[in-house]
Amino acid sequence: MKKDLHEIIITALEDIKAQDIVSIDVKELTGIMDTMVVASGNSSRQVKSLANNVVVDAKKAGFTVIGMEGDDVSEWILVDFGDVIVHVMLPTTRAFYDLEKLWSLRPDDRPLNADAEAIMLGSPPLGQG
Repeated sequence: MKKDLHEIIITALEDIKAQDIVSIDVKELTGIMDTMVVASGNSSRQVKSLANNVVVDAKKAGFTVIGMEGDDVSEWILVDFGDVIVHVMLPTTRAFYDLEKLWSLRPDDRPLNADAEAIMLGSPPLGQG
């Protein structure tokens, strides 16, 4: 019996001590993937090790990696399995791009106008700051 890819990814990240592992179900938001996994590593070396461990363990279990990007710099590495995308990032990069917030917004959560967007982001409405 083939082990679940998501379970393999989480275990591979935990084995190398990834921090703040988050899984986001994005089926309703995009047809590109079903699940996004985001994790952090403390250094470029750890980020690279985490991504490599995910790839090695998934391949051992019979899964195919479609692509891997960012392993040359190792600040943010994306591993694409098709239905599951894995983002392994340095904490500063993760905080800057805030993928969890971006992908957790549902269509009904979108602001109606620029003032509503500013308030949602914690800023005063335009022209009042």
